[in-house]
Amino acid sequence: MEKSEFRKRAHELVDWMADYLEQKENYRVTPGIAPREILDQLPLSPPEKPESFDQIMEDFKEIIVPGMTHWQHPSFFAYFPANNSEPSILAEMLMSTLGAQCMSWITSPAATELEERVCDWLRDAKGIDSSWKGCIHDTASTATLSAILTARERVTNFQVNENGYSGKEVFRVYSSAHVHSSIDKGLKIAGIGVSNLVRIPVDHNFAMIPEELSLAIKEDIAKGFKPLCVVSALGTTSSTAVDPIKEISAICHEFGIWHHIDAAFAGTALLLPEYQGLIQGHELADSYVFNPHKWMFTNFDCTIMYLKEPRYLVNTFSMTPEYLKTDLDEEVNNYRDWGIPLGRRFRALKLWFVIRSYGLEGIREKLRNHMSLAKTAEKLILSNPDLEILAPVNFNTICFRFHSTNLQLADENRHNESWMNQVNATGKAFFSHTKLDGKFVIRWVIGQTDVSEKHIENAWSLLMSKLEEIKKESISTNG
Repeated sequence: MEKSEFRKRAHELVDWMADYLEQKENYRVTPGIAPREILDQLPLSPPEKPESFDQIMEDFKEIIVPGMTHWQHPSFFAYFPANNSEPSILAEMLMSTLGAQCMSWITSPAATELEERVCDWLRDAKGIDSSWKGCIHDTASTATLSAILTARERVTNFQVNENGYSGKEVFRVYSSAHVHSSIDKGLKIAGIGVSNLVRIPVDHNFAMIPEELSLAIKEDIAKGFKPLCVVSALGTTSSTAVDPIKEISAICHEFGIWHHIDAAFAGTALLLPEYQGLIQGHELADSYVFNPHKWMFTNFDCTIMYLKEPRYLVNTFSMTPEYLKTDLDEEVNNYRDWGIPLGRRFRALKLWFVIRSYGLEGIREKLRNHMSLAKTAEKLILSNPDLEILAPVNFNTICFRFHSTNLQLADENRHNESWMNQVNATGKAFFSHTKLDGKFVIRWVIGQTDVSEKHIENAWSLLMSKLEEIKKESISTNG
């Protein structure tokens, strides 16, 4: 592509992007297509000769866009949001244009130093201890794996990295049953084994019980196991339950265990001063992770990991072959040594654009609006005698279900799953689910960048219309 055509096409794409952002709620949230429907429209072989940009864009519009789930749709209420914003998108365009590989200070000094600064900004704004230092990862899954590996190396004096497992290691990692599945995967990758993940009982709010954690650790020590790490959740994936960080930190400190705080989604709420009490006691912990790409209007991917003592992380991952050595290595941060990949994108740029464009006040205003909308939805649910909420609404996630005393649990679960699927099939809204105490519940997560009260009202009307069909089905089943 010639530079002149690039300029022309770039302008066309920006127009399309702006139109999409203005019109995104006119799309179905989820596509109404069958498996392989997209695949069958794609040629079996790549083209031998160049194709025109017009034809490529036409296929993008006619084949790709109709097969997309529109995560930026204001009626996307599933999972956790992966919201973006105009400043973040523009920064991504600049990142792609610069095409920098930001593995070391020397490969892009501005990228390294901007990363340090924006991490410090957010650390201070969130009330995290000012001595902690942060770095940017792709996802919380990677950051949490990095924490587990670092805990492993600290306790073995970095001998597993050097010599491999001896076969005598009997490590144990602890979490509640409600932490993210990436913990299980991390234990597989780290060679610790999923069978050595100890699930600690939770209370009626689905938060870890500290006394049970302490008891499990003592029992494992008596059996000859080596407690390695505790992963607590500041906002579990299922219900955004908040584990007691202060008490867990004290227990980990007592036994010399690494404490990793997973605040992937809800950690953004700490930008609100009224929520910073949730992290009281983190000073005794070792690491903390949150995702600006979930609820801070920074498009995927962008995760920040904070550490009390980064030297353990750096010693775990540092590997500097001759061709990467520079005279400045002792004076600068080489973030390639702060995680798993060697190559690193310039993710700090989009954080910088977002923070400066909104200001902390603007971000806080949006967060408070989302939580206010969640309270509106919560009141609507509580006003209906056929519905119940099964977990505290700590932030902006509501776990609710249809409940009938005339139905067995299995039938209730089936009706709730059918209810959610019928709503989602309309393409007008998108919800996901979890199970709490064996009960199928619908999760209503209100955190998309441009969601407003009208989207809550429309979703409620849709839920109610489909609920009537479910109630008829329930009567039929019970009869």
